Amino acid sequence: MIFLRYESFRSYLRNYPGTAALIAINLIVFLIAQFYKEIVNYGMFIAVPGIDSFGFLEPWRYITSQFLHADFGHLFFNMFALLVFAPPLEYLLKTFKYIIFYLLCGIGGNLFSALVTNLQNDQYHLAIGASGAIYGVYGAFLFIALLRKSMLDVSSRKTVYIILAFGVIHSIFVPKIDLWGHIGGALAGFLLYGLLDNLKQRRRR
Repeated sequence: MIFLRYESFRSYLRNYPGTAALIAINLIVFLIAQFYKEIVNYGMFIAVPGIDSFGFLEPWRYITSQFLHADFGHLFFNMFALLVFAPPLEYLLKTFKYIIFYLLCGIGGNLFSALVTNLQNDQYHLAIGASGAIYGVYGAFLFIALLRKSMLDVSSRKTVYIILAFGVIHSIFVPKIDLWGHIGGALAGFLLYGLLDNLKQRRRR
């Protein structure tokens, strides 16, 4: 089971510096937001159909929104998921590539959510949280579980399926959760990892 963490704190920092840095930034930003609430307004993702349909007028929000959280519970569940499930992907991709992958998945989640907002003719769309990027991590492991089965043991594959199934159900039934941001992040992770895997296979040939 690749998702069980046995490392000491020091070895975790040494082996997964990218994941550790992402968690640290999220924690620091959350602490700052407790004293400076306006940071949420400046950093959240905003899409307003007909005015700024995809948030392109303030593009930094695609990134900054990934490091903002509504409350401690929101932060805790996202950071726990990142702490436990992201390290094996950082190991596979290596740190720099993994960080870029993570941010792109978060961007993909926001973009997909904005697209659905436009198709549904909603008035506006607001989003904060790391979950789009985290679902990108899940999407990468879904690609591996379905198309590169030899890379994962049976228990790890089952864990991926259960997490994604539970995540979708939870996103549907719990209010104020961005279902489309989660789905968009997972799709981005699945496709991006597939692209990286394809490039890796071509180099081997």
